[in-house]
Amino acid sequence: MGDVMNNNLLKFIENSPTAFHAVENVKAELKALGFTELYEGLKWNIEKGKSYFVSRNNSSLIAFKVPEGDFKGFMISATHSDSPAFKIKENPELKDKFYTRLSVEKYGGMIDSTWLDRPLSIAGRVLVKTENGVSTKLVNFKEPVAIIPNVAIHLNRKANEGNALNAAVDLLPVVGVAKDESKCFLSAVAERADVNESDILSSDLFLYNREKGYEWGDFVSSPRLDDLQCVYASLKAFENSEAKCSMPVLAVFDNEEVGSSTKQGADSTFMKFALKKISYAMGLNEADFADKIAGSFMLSCDNAHGVHPNHSEMTDSNHQCTLNGGVVVKFNANQSYCTDGVTSAILRRISENAGVPTQAYTNRADIRGGSTLGNIANTQLSMLSADIGLAQFAMHSSYETAGSKDTEYMVKLLEAFFASAIEIKADGELEIL
Repeated sequence: MGDVMNNNLLKFIENSPTAFHAVENVKAELKALGFTELYEGLKWNIEKGKSYFVSRNNSSLIAFKVPEGDFKGFMISATHSDSPAFKIKENPELKDKFYTRLSVEKYGGMIDSTWLDRPLSIAGRVLVKTENGVSTKLVNFKEPVAIIPNVAIHLNRKANEGNALNAAVDLLPVVGVAKDESKCFLSAVAERADVNESDILSSDLFLYNREKGYEWGDFVSSPRLDDLQCVYASLKAFENSEAKCSMPVLAVFDNEEVGSSTKQGADSTFMKFALKKISYAMGLNEADFADKIAGSFMLSCDNAHGVHPNHSEMTDSNHQCTLNGGVVVKFNANQSYCTDGVTSAILRRISENAGVPTQAYTNRADIRGGSTLGNIANTQLSMLSADIGLAQFAMHSSYETAGSKDTEYMVKLLEAFFASAIEIKADGELEIL
């Protein structure tokens, strides 16, 4: 089971070089299962027992399964589709007498050095003219077309002493030599998108690591495990779920790596408006909607830091999570993570019933860790929430490593989560159905 799941995970990641491609791949799977696509700005006609999805910006998506009868609330898994990368600037070509390079800027908090000497390709979207407007086309060059070369150690004798890399100098990718008179960058993009160069109005293009992912021994290694591993696990669990006492919801947000404060991020109105439109289309009013939210639960699923084999001192001594140790439940007193006593207790009951091991993670008290989308989403629509993830090495490297068993653990936990419902008895008193 693990080999099949990991192979499918790695295929999903390989085919999802950008957030746009990840969401397009999720859409394709849902359509194949009979889900109906809805659109923002249009009326939603929703039938009981049917399944639907809606996207925003082609990089965020919300899917849901409507129960046949009444339901207690929404059981939501929330992940993010983006990963740290280099975004290609609007006027990209930098030519000198030696080479042609691309002008890029960093997107998200990457480990810069891991992008050096890697085979890099280009993917994203282009916006093209139509007869009366604009249309979106996805682009993926697939083959390696660029590299960011290191400086040889003979020319930089301090290369192994720790170098700060200047994004405007050291991290510009080379794509060709100066005497190469082949097509310009925009022409190459147009060819891949199968459009006329003159019809391209704008683009959102990124460099990505073209190296393939592998399962080896106890581990899987791949680009973009953070957070496509959780996207894939959530999708599989959601596909296997049934809408009974609650409404299963799959949420995939963009721009988590840069703070989520975009129209398609977790800090947007996307989920709030989607859940309201669902409720109103089912004949519920505002008070009914508030009742459903009170009985709702969101799991923010984003990968976690595994204890490092060479630097265990960097993690709290009694909160060290291991790869293949099970789903990680994240805690933070200052609310970088949204888990609290109530939600961790609910989650532990669900995980126990599912037979899935869990681990507790919190940062060392003197080290400021990262954050994720849980509490950010809660500023738009407040509900019971917890932050979970899968332990990995080298988060935000261009090539990351996780446990070979953990994707399956996450799928099993989320299947049990989607099958559950929360009934509020009193503040702090509830029943798990």
